[in-house]
Amino acid sequence: MSEATKRSVPMLVWQVLLGAGLLSLWQVGVTYRWMDKFFFSRPSDVAERVWKMFATGSVWAHLATTMTEAALSFGIGVFAGVVFGFLLARNRWLAALLDPYIRIANALPRVVLAPIFLLWFGLGIWSKVALGVTVVFFIVFFNTYQGVREVDPVQLDNARMLGASERQLIRHVLIPSALTWIFSSLHISIGFAIIAVVVGEYLGASRGIGYTIAQAEGVFDTTGVFAGMTILAAVVLLVGAGVDRLERWLLRWKPNRDTSARQVG
Repeated sequence: MSEATKRSVPMLVWQVLLGAGLLSLWQVGVTYRWMDKFFFSRPSDVAERVWKMFATGSVWAHLATTMTEAALSFGIGVFAGVVFGFLLARNRWLAALLDPYIRIANALPRVVLAPIFLLWFGLGIWSKVALGVTVVFFIVFFNTYQGVREVDPVQLDNARMLGASERQLIRHVLIPSALTWIFSSLHISIGFAIIAVVVGEYLGASRGIGYTIAQAEGVFDTTGVFAGMTILAAVVLLVGAGVDRLERWLLRWKPNRDTSARQVG
């Protein structure tokens, strides 16, 4: 296939074709017993189960719980990560003071923290939110911290020479310069926020997608496990697409790399 043909076909089409091919191989492999159906449910059976879950309405309460927990984890973690990232990047003495404690906290296994949060906050949503925040916070914090530290010092000096205050520096220089780093962390933290709350639900909950997966696993319902995973994957893709659009809107002032490359070429 020529390079011109590859460029003429939208990437979304290639992605759909790749996914369809992999699912077809999976379907054929299970149908002809190259793969054990007990461990690998057929994609057609998974799709039928997902349809039934939405048609009967049994999944909506669980999905709403998981999305609420993930949204709270994401929002709190992002806010705290951005604030502390800016604060420590602008105060090197405070950053040096807290550096060993931040490293220790980041090194703590999140799976070990999950039972502790269950003891502290119970089986409700806040134990899952706490676990999600610990994951999202450090991803956003380190990216924000590095993004602010990477700001061109010449720009800062020029802004100070023009009489800019610290608040004006943050608003007009630091935030625009660090936005690329921050959005890079958002793309990663969305998936990790959902993973964290699902793990928390899996370990102990009375509602949520993680709870439904744990229930299906308890009765060896492979189709139910894959159905829950499929719903989570679809949610991550939809939320990620929303973040992409928000990023393009907020960074619309930046030149498009592909366009710039074509103009140079």
